[in-house]
Amino acid sequence: MSLDAQYFADLYANDDDPWAFRSRWYERRKRELLLASLPRQCYARVFEPACANGELSALLAERCASLLCQDIDARAVGLARQRLAGVSHACVEQARLPGDWPAGQFDLIVLSEIGYYLDPTDWLQVIEQSVASLVGDGGLLACHWRHPIVGCPQDGRQVHARLARHLPLYPLLRHEEADFLLEYWSCQPSVVDLDERCS
Repeated sequence: MSLDAQYFADLYANDDDPWAFRSRWYERRKRELLLASLPRQCYARVFEPACANGELSALLAERCASLLCQDIDARAVGLARQRLAGVSHACVEQARLPGDWPAGQFDLIVLSEIGYYLDPTDWLQVIEQSVASLVGDGGLLACHWRHPIVGCPQDGRQVHARLARHLPLYPLLRHEEADFLLEYWSCQPSVVDLDERCS
């Protein structure tokens, strides 16, 4: 994570929902659009870095057999663990990207509201790690606020432009609004799955 960990510690110091994920309609609607954009009903193994307090994580857990979440902030990790307390197939770790990238492969990697906290060099490393970690028919979903954020090394447009430039994957979906951009890339040109059961 290119921004210092103290940046996030300050956000969580007096607020367990600093981005109002639970209360803002904008955030709830965006989560619903993100979930509706996933072409498969169920994924075997999902990775969600920058999970924050776990609001999206809880919904992703309903769409997979195994979920790994990470966040740089200890309080966020604790909140996400509370949110996922009853979900036996979900794990939340404290980690800093790109250095603490997890081992193993994933069917889906969700890069939501994370790219602009990374400088271009670190973001490129995350892109490369994502590609190396996807199974042969895996997918990557990215969703970011499009406007500049004070103190962040990139904005959402730059984040997605670098994804488009460096991902050797098939672009399957693009949803663009005035405030955010959501895209899905796949290792395969088609993602029609005849067996949608979670195992």
